[in-house]
Amino acid sequence: VQLQASGGGLVQAGGSLRLSCNASPRSFDTYTMAWFRQVPGLEREYVASMRWSGGNIDYSASVKGRFTISRDNAMNTAYLQMNSLKPEDTAVYYCAADRHAPRYSGSIRSSFEYDYWGQGTLVTVSS
Repeated sequence: VQLQASGGGLVQAGGSLRLSCNASPRSFDTYTMAWFRQVPGLEREYVASMRWSGGNIDYSASVKGRFTISRDNAMNTAYLQMNSLKPEDTAVYYCAADRHAPRYSGSIRSSFEYDYWGQGTLVTVSS
Protein backbone atom coordinates (compact mmCIF):
# COMPACT_ATOMS: atom_id res chain seq x y z
CA VAL A 1 0.00 0.00 0.00
CA GLN A 2 1.32 3.39 -0.94
CA LEU A 3 0.09 6.89 -0.19
CA GLN A 4 1.39 9.62 -2.46
CA ALA A 5 0.97 13.17 -1.18
CA SER A 6 1.38 16.19 -3.42
CA GLY A 7 0.36 19.82 -3.82
CA GLY A 8 2.61 21.57 -1.34
CA GLY A 9 4.44 24.76 -2.17
CA LEU A 10 5.11 28.35 -1.24
CA VAL A 11 2.16 30.69 -0.78
CA GLN A 12 1.62 34.09 0.77
CA ALA A 13 -0.42 34.49 3.91
CA GLY A 14 -4.10 34.56 3.07
CA GLY A 15 -3.60 32.34 0.05
CA SER A 16 -4.81 28.83 -0.71
CA LEU A 17 -3.38 25.43 -1.58
CA ARG A 18 -4.93 22.05 -2.21
CA LEU A 19 -3.09 18.94 -1.15
CA SER A 20 -3.81 15.55 -2.69
CA CYS A 21 -3.18 12.06 -1.38
CA ASN A 22 -3.53 9.15 -3.76
CA ALA A 23 -3.83 5.67 -2.33
CA SER A 24 -2.76 2.64 -4.32
CA PRO A 25 -3.59 -0.02 -5.22
CA ARG A 26 -7.15 0.88 -6.10
CA SER A 27 -8.37 -2.13 -4.17
CA PHE A 28 -7.03 -0.70 -0.92
CA ASP A 29 -9.84 -0.51 1.60
CA THR A 30 -9.54 2.64 3.63
CA TYR A 31 -11.57 3.20 6.76
CA THR A 32 -10.26 6.60 7.83
CA MET A 33 -8.12 9.07 5.92
CA ALA A 34 -6.32 11.82 7.78
CA TRP A 35 -3.92 14.68 7.42
CA PHE A 36 -1.21 15.54 9.91
CA ARG A 37 1.52 18.14 9.82
CA GLN A 38 4.92 18.47 11.40
CA VAL A 39 7.36 21.28 12.01
CA PRO A 40 10.98 20.13 12.48
CA GLY A 41 11.69 19.55 16.15
CA LEU A 42 8.03 19.33 17.10
CA GLU A 43 5.58 16.46 17.36
CA ARG A 44 3.38 15.52 14.47
CA GLU A 45 0.13 17.45 14.75
CA TYR A 46 -3.33 16.25 13.76
CA VAL A 47 -5.10 18.39 11.15
CA ALA A 48 -8.21 16.63 9.87
CA SER A 49 -9.76 13.26 9.14
CA MET A 50 -12.77 11.63 7.56
CA ARG A 51 -14.26 8.23 7.02
CA TRP A 52 -13.66 7.07 3.50
CA SER A 53 -17.43 6.48 3.35
CA GLY A 54 -17.79 10.24 3.62
CA GLY A 55 -18.89 10.77 7.20
CA ASN A 56 -17.27 11.63 10.52
CA ILE A 57 -15.39 14.65 9.27
CA ASP A 58 -13.24 16.14 11.99
CA TYR A 59 -10.85 19.09 12.22
CA SER A 60 -8.41 20.38 14.73
CA ALA A 61 -9.34 23.69 16.28
CA SER A 62 -6.43 25.43 14.60
CA VAL A 63 -7.70 24.75 11.07
CA LYS A 64 -11.47 24.47 11.50
CA GLY A 65 -13.26 26.90 9.23
CA ARG A 66 -10.22 27.33 6.96
CA PHE A 67 -9.39 23.79 5.80
CA THR A 68 -11.67 21.25 4.12
CA ILE A 69 -11.01 17.53 3.83
CA SER A 70 -12.67 15.56 1.06
CA ARG A 71 -12.18 12.48 -1.10
CA ASP A 72 -12.84 11.19 -4.58
CA ASN A 73 -13.75 7.52 -4.46
CA ALA A 74 -13.27 6.98 -8.17
CA MET A 75 -9.74 8.39 -8.03
CA ASN A 76 -8.93 6.82 -4.64
CA THR A 77 -7.68 10.25 -3.64
CA ALA A 78 -8.16 12.42 -0.58
CA TYR A 79 -7.79 16.17 -0.59
CA LEU A 80 -7.07 18.93 1.88
CA GLN A 81 -8.22 22.33 0.67
CA MET A 82 -6.41 24.97 2.69
CA ASN A 83 -7.71 28.54 2.61
CA SER A 84 -6.75 31.68 4.52
CA LEU A 85 -3.33 30.23 5.14
CA LYS A 86 -1.21 31.65 7.95
CA PRO A 87 2.55 31.54 8.51
CA GLU A 88 1.94 29.17 11.42
CA ASP A 89 0.49 26.64 8.94
CA THR A 90 4.01 26.16 7.57
CA ALA A 91 4.92 22.49 7.98
CA VAL A 92 5.40 19.21 6.19
CA TYR A 93 1.95 17.76 5.63
CA TYR A 94 1.40 14.00 5.74
CA CYS A 95 -1.59 11.95 4.72
CA ALA A 96 -2.37 8.80 6.63
CA ALA A 97 -4.83 5.95 6.34
CA ASP A 98 -6.07 3.01 8.31
CA ARG A 99 -8.13 -0.03 7.44
CA HIS A 100 -10.02 -0.52 10.68
CA ALA A 101 -12.46 1.25 12.94
CA PRO A 102 -10.91 3.66 15.46
CA ARG A 103 -9.23 1.85 18.32
CA TYR A 104 -10.83 4.08 20.94
CA SER A 105 -12.77 7.30 21.21
CA GLY A 106 -10.65 10.14 19.89
CA SER A 107 -7.94 7.92 18.47
CA ILE A 108 -8.44 9.36 15.02
CA ARG A 109 -6.45 12.34 16.29
CA SER A 110 -3.50 10.18 17.25
CA SER A 111 -0.75 9.31 14.80
CA PHE A 112 -0.63 5.84 16.38
CA GLU A 113 -4.06 5.11 14.91
CA TYR A 114 -2.81 5.00 11.33
CA ASP A 115 -1.19 2.12 9.53
CA TYR A 116 -0.04 3.85 6.37
CA TRP A 117 1.65 7.16 5.74
CA GLY A 118 2.53 9.24 2.71
CA GLN A 119 5.95 10.76 2.24
CA GLY A 120 4.96 14.32 3.16
CA THR A 121 4.66 17.51 1.17
CA LEU A 122 6.08 20.84 2.32
CA VAL A 123 3.79 23.84 2.72
CA THR A 124 5.46 27.19 3.32
CA VAL A 125 3.36 30.26 4.07
CA SER A 126 5.18 33.57 3.90
CA SER A 127 4.09 36.61 5.87
